[in-house]
Amino acid sequence: MTATAAPPRIVVDVKNVAVEFGVPTGKVRAVDGVSLVVNPGETVAVVGESGCGKTTLARAILGLQPIVEGSIEVDGTIVRGTSRGLAERVGIVWQDPYASLNPKWKVERSVSEPWRITGKSGDVASLLREVGLDPTVMSRYPHQLSGGQRQRVAIARALALRPPLVIFDEPTAALDLSIQAQILNLLKDIQR
Repeated sequence: MTATAAPPRIVVDVKNVAVEFGVPTGKVRAVDGVSLVVNPGETVAVVGESGCGKTTLARAILGLQPIVEGSIEVDGTIVRGTSRGLAERVGIVWQDPYASLNPKWKVERSVSEPWRITGKSGDVASLLREVGLDPTVMSRYPHQLSGGQRQRVAIARALALRPPLVIFDEPTAALDLSIQAQILNLLKDIQR
C-alpha cells in the first residue's frame, strides 16, 4: 500500500470574485472576475492603478466587503463576512498606519489588542524587536513615532497571532524612499 501525499495547503483561494458598489445611477463593479491562489510561504502582489480595486479585494478577503460573484477561501474556510476565526487567520497592515492605530492607545496596547480580543497572550517586547523596534516604544503614542516606526507597529500587530496570511495594503506608500527599502527588507526577513 502506498501513501499518497496530502495536497499542499492553500492559504488563500479567490475564484472569479466580483464586488459591486451602489451609485446614484445603479451599480459599479469595482472588482470583476479576480482569481488568485496563495500557497504557504508565497508572496503575491496585486498591482494596478489607483482606484482599480486592490483595497476592495483585500477587504473582501477579510470579509469586510461582500462579494456578488465567486468565492473566497482563507485557510480552508469559506469567507462569509467577518468572524473571530477569520480575524485570527488573517493579519492586515493598512496603507496609512497612523489612521489604523488608535491615537489614544500606547503602542503596547495596540500591539497586544489581538491577544486581548482572542484571550491569548504574547510578548510585546519580543514582537517589537522582531520588527526592528526598541521595546521602549511600548510607552509611546502613535503621534510620537515616525512614519516608519508606526508602520512597524502596525506590522507587529498584524503578526501578533501568527496568522498564515498577512495582507499589506500599499505598506510603503506613505513612507520616504529609504524607509520604504527598510520596510520591504523587513517583510522579506519576516517571511523567512
